Amino acid sequence: MPNTALDTLLAHRSVRKFTPEKLTTDQVHTLIDAAQHSATSTFSQQYSILSVTNPAKLAVLGDITGHHWLEKAGHYFIFLVDQYRNQQLVPTSATTAENLHSVDKLLAGIFDATIATEAVVTAGESLGLGSTIMGSILNDVPRLIQLFDLPELTFPILGLAIGHPAEQPEQKPRLPQELIHFENQYQPITATEPHLVAYDALLKTYYQQRSTNQREETFTHHIVTEFSRDPQQRAGILAALRQQGFLQEKQ
Repeated sequence: MPNTALDTLLAHRSVRKFTPEKLTTDQVHTLIDAAQHSATSTFSQQYSILSVTNPAKLAVLGDITGHHWLEKAGHYFIFLVDQYRNQQLVPTSATTAENLHSVDKLLAGIFDATIATEAVVTAGESLGLGSTIMGSILNDVPRLIQLFDLPELTFPILGLAIGHPAEQPEQKPRLPQELIHFENQYQPITATEPHLVAYDALLKTYYQQRSTNQREETFTHHIVTEFSRDPQQRAGILAALRQQGFLQEKQ
């Protein structure tokens, strides 16, 4: 029996080139509906979604992320942790204040926003749309907060460029399950090294043969490069979180 949901999940790839066609209002509402039906911690629904349609604000997002192609997407969403809405609903007390500002509720909001993002990606792909999740909105969080006038106890987590694909990129091979799935006990790389060697070779071939941006690359080299980046690039995230009222539990 065909399993279209599984087929959609297993066919995922990031799309960064879009046709000029914008998403309709009905399509946007359908995607939001899919997000709202995703799992949410304690049913508290601790996230909100911004649609960014203003060209000037999209251009600023292009500057922040370094990816101006997002301006040509059919639609752009930003997913937020949102405890501000809950703050307006609960009576003010020392207990509610401590909870709202806690690490626990920050993480719950991150979980909710992230799960909602993935629901929109999958729903979009089931409708023939393509997308790219963008953590690069965190390159300049203070500017982002100011740009969208975000109140306390909200925080941007992920951007999502989505639209009608103008490309069908090759699918990147993922890590073998032996490197990410363990039974009863965590396994270090030393116990699974042959699988890593094989994956490095597979990914090297992928990068050599793909239709665009061909290069010499392995997964190991990619990780070394990624973690060699200047850690100060996003050094303001912790300060921005505290500015927004998070991470203020009693010591």
